[in-house]
Amino acid sequence: MARYGMVIDTARCVGCMDCVVACKTENGIPEGYDRDWIAYDTTGAFPTLHMEIRSERCNHCEDPPCVYCCPCGASHIHERGGVVLVHHDKCSGCKACIAACPYDARFIHPEGYADKCTFCIHRVEQGLEPACVAVCPTHCMHFGDLDDPNSTVSRLLASREQHTLLPEAGTKPQIWYLK
Repeated sequence: MARYGMVIDTARCVGCMDCVVACKTENGIPEGYDRDWIAYDTTGAFPTLHMEIRSERCNHCEDPPCVYCCPCGASHIHERGGVVLVHHDKCSGCKACIAACPYDARFIHPEGYADKCTFCIHRVEQGLEPACVAVCPTHCMHFGDLDDPNSTVSRLLASREQHTLLPEAGTKPQIWYLK
């Protein structure tokens, strides 16, 4: 069984937002809402500053607080790949999952349910890449099976220094950022 994850090379990301537009188009995300976004993080002190540009989204955590706090059973871990998803028809819109997510990766869709990145599981199940990965002009985004040592994501993680967002949250995110 696969365990899906994403690796994003921050040295290659230019913040073009093609991933954001592809996600909105592929998933019919309403105006004013986003399942993914670009973050800019500047560290250091002048004259030695470092700026990291990152494409961010739901981290599809291995230990997802959004799933554990959902009173309706709408937030769940997909049986294939460990992707965190929301059953829209079960969601009450109570926002417990939004409060539990340390990554601010969810929103209430205008139709009343919690929404978030799905790793485009509908595409992945057809053998395609998530829309954001497929359109990236700098090829900084990689998606695949983290349990397959020969997958691109596993090889990148084995060969490059990386970090996750908020490791102190203990959620075990499945998105890594290469330095």
